[in-house]
Amino acid sequence: MTPYITKGVGGFYYVRTDDGIAECRARGIFRKRGITPVAGDQVQLNADANMIDEILPRKNVFVRPPVANLDVLFIVASTTQPVPSTLVLDKLAASALYQNVQPVLVVTKTDLAAADMLRKAYTGSGLPLILLHYDTGEGLDEVRGWIKDHLCAFCGNSGVGKSTLINALAPDLDRETGAISKKLGRGRHTTREVEIFEVCGGRIADTPGFASLETQRLCRIPKEELEQVFPEFEPYRQQCRFVGCSHRTEKGCAVRKALEEGKISQTRYDSYLAMYEEAAQLKDWEK
Repeated sequence: MTPYITKGVGGFYYVRTDDGIAECRARGIFRKRGITPVAGDQVQLNADANMIDEILPRKNVFVRPPVANLDVLFIVASTTQPVPSTLVLDKLAASALYQNVQPVLVVTKTDLAAADMLRKAYTGSGLPLILLHYDTGEGLDEVRGWIKDHLCAFCGNSGVGKSTLINALAPDLDRETGAISKKLGRGRHTTREVEIFEVCGGRIADTPGFASLETQRLCRIPKEELEQVFPEFEPYRQQCRFVGCSHRTEKGCAVRKALEEGKISQTRYDSYLAMYEEAAQLKDWEK
């Protein structure tokens, strides 16, 4: 197997090899090149297996959470406590797609409230949606299917049940779960750094919780490319009357026609408009 970083703490990197976990430092050349090793990086070690000599080419890299070479990003949302924001979910999904990662929506707390709003919002979106029922185990096999042979991460606002989900998938990890703050309506961050575990025939990255502000920073997608990260637009966007249609006010827009015909979710389209406006206001140095 190709050695890869499972965790980085205090300048030390823990690398899984055929012989187990090696504690390593990284060569100073990476700092000079402006490269920070992160969990998920495939690496080459020196002969003593105590120094990272090279970071192999990355498929992708995320800053929040700091993880590389993701295949699947599970976006965890709860039906209530906290109430889901489809705009936040859509930004996360768009950010994943923009970096060639498959987003999968996972809905928790279905015993506390119905998931009708989320089901309606994402029907026809092209994004997989999994409803979890811990009492029956429904949905867990679907999640395991996505994990197999992939490197996956879990994200979502604090309190949605990411650690609980990981416990259900891999009980032996015994991950700490956080209590929901009644005052704030959201949970405490219980995971301090990204750490990768081999479970379910694949690998999962246990990641720190996302705050809304961090989610906003994830999405630095040029407005002209936003249409590409809304899969439900794909059948229609080439049919627009004008090249470069922004799908907002132009005449002959096939995307807006599909919206009017109920083929595209109004919720998803509203997220597209909000993200387009945000992208349009970005200065070049912020992109």
